Amino acid sequence: MEEKVFQTILEYDLICPGDNIVVGVSGGPDSMALLYLLIEVRSRIDFNLVIAHVNHGVRGVEASGDEEFVRQQAKKLNLPYYSKNVDMIGYGRQKGITAEEAGRELRYGFFRNILLELGGGKIAVAHNANDQGETLLMRIFRGTGIDGLKGMEFISEDIIRPLLNVSRIDIEKYIDKHKIDTVLDKTNLMPIYTRNKIRLELIPYIEKNFNPNIIDTLWRLSQTSAQDSRFLESYSKDIYKLLLKYRDENCIILDVELFNSQDECIKFRTIRMAIEDIVGNLQGFGEIHISSIVKLLKSKDTGKEIHLPNGLIAQLDYSELKIFKRDLKVKQDFNYSLKLGVNTFEELKYNLKLKSISIDEMKDIERRRYIRVFDLDKIKGNLYLRNRRNGDRFVPFGMTGTKKLKDYFIDEKISRDERGQIPLLVDDEHILWVVGYRTSDLYKIDKRTKRVLLAEFFLDGEEEKGE
Repeated sequence: MEEKVFQTILEYDLICPGDNIVVGVSGGPDSMALLYLLIEVRSRIDFNLVIAHVNHGVRGVEASGDEEFVRQQAKKLNLPYYSKNVDMIGYGRQKGITAEEAGRELRYGFFRNILLELGGGKIAVAHNANDQGETLLMRIFRGTGIDGLKGMEFISEDIIRPLLNVSRIDIEKYIDKHKIDTVLDKTNLMPIYTRNKIRLELIPYIEKNFNPNIIDTLWRLSQTSAQDSRFLESYSKDIYKLLLKYRDENCIILDVELFNSQDECIKFRTIRMAIEDIVGNLQGFGEIHISSIVKLLKSKDTGKEIHLPNGLIAQLDYSELKIFKRDLKVKQDFNYSLKLGVNTFEELKYNLKLKSISIDEMKDIERRRYIRVFDLDKIKGNLYLRNRRNGDRFVPFGMTGTKKLKDYFIDEKISRDERGQIPLLVDDEHILWVVGYRTSDLYKIDKRTKRVLLAEFFLDGEEEKGE
């Protein structure tokens, strides 16, 4: 078994020379086998080994005895030792999670604090092939998909599982062969948790009545599922990149038409990726949330929103799906007085340059979306930059009558959230320019024009192009 574990470590790159490895040791057979196997591996790979023990506060004197046992083992092996007492039950009640989930959070939080003190590294835990089988059965009962069927992995971020392909029987043989002392956690022999019931009651029943090799069968299922899951994840990432029209830390915009052309499986995966892109994880998001977004995109119900966990909103806007943080909906109105020269707006992250030029100079002006010219003598009073107001109207270039700005935005399929942020160049009476879109016919250059107003928008850090 020693060689098998060593080859697993090499194959999956679990431990590198110089690594800090914090091994979680309860004192039971699995964790003690892992500890001694890692000590053997250290003779072939030079790394730092640290023992960590968590007393979960549920077994009183017996748990204190386990803690002392692990402390003495660390002393005997001359290895650094860290321990912590926690209230797993109380923490679970406070967080509204199960005792098992609470214990997991507390353990890994403690282990990661040790790594932080050590300057980084990995956490080694003693999950084995039997644990993998139990995990798969638990997930099957909850209705998992293929990603859940892959079970635990040899390495997940900073967690390594060198014994994941080793059966509990082989671990016990290793313990007996090397006469390694262990302690017994009696709660592991009591069907008080779901996992214990599966271990103590369900798996023996399956082995006796259906498949004596169920653990091996479940291991193979986890490996084939992991293979398929990796392919789907890689393919979905490529599709996600194609769907992505815009991304920052607060907002994701996806192309709806391209999204709706994908297979249902890929749709669900890309929505999960979008959520994870913004939130950082999928905690609190269930299948019901993902499927509601997929249904929204099929509906083509422009303007409809879905409120999601963690303050997210999914909104359909014509050809775009926006997933954004709720507080982004609160937008501030703005209204700036303008002068000739460069006008800067720190809050808006762009600048506006206004310049008076002669009609002859117009031929040298580069035609771009964010550069426009107006008859300076037609401007009434002062110039301002603001966002829209209720009742705004303007005369789009090429038209004679006025049009509601709201109707113009609808015709142009500009989303509701975006409408309030589009700058408007205005004077005391009218809108000159819906910036980035249409200018007003009232201020167009004609044969009587003598003086021209050049207006150019550019981002902070960009050079003006209108010289």
